[in-house]
Amino acid sequence: MATIFLFSIIGIIHENGVVNMNNEVFLTGYAKLPDGITAKELYDVIALALVVNRRTGEIMEAEITLSTNVARNFISRVLVGENLEDISNIETKIMNSYYGSANKAIVTATKICHSKFKKIKDG
Repeated sequence: MATIFLFSIIGIIHENGVVNMNNEVFLTGYAKLPDGITAKELYDVIALALVVNRRTGEIMEAEITLSTNVARNFISRVLVGENLEDISNIETKIMNSYYGSANKAIVTATKICHSKFKKIKDG
């Protein structure tokens, strides 16, 4: 009981301090991977998970199912700090920096997260 109370007081702690849970949303987007790449052998689809600030649209955390740690970490660095409401900028950033075979699937999964976020904001 005390643990639950303490958690509700402090919220979730991120690198930049305490975050109010009411200001965060968790979103997922999925997209089919192209044939002939390693990630396709491991996963049938790519899964992108984002934690986004509900008020500002800032992507606070990002995780994706790709076959290497380098690729997963790279996409996380590309996305974190971006504004999910500016999907065209995010798409350009991905297409101009990630030259792996899954780039179109990553963009598609990101656009799905954007659509979900837009429904929440408009909702």
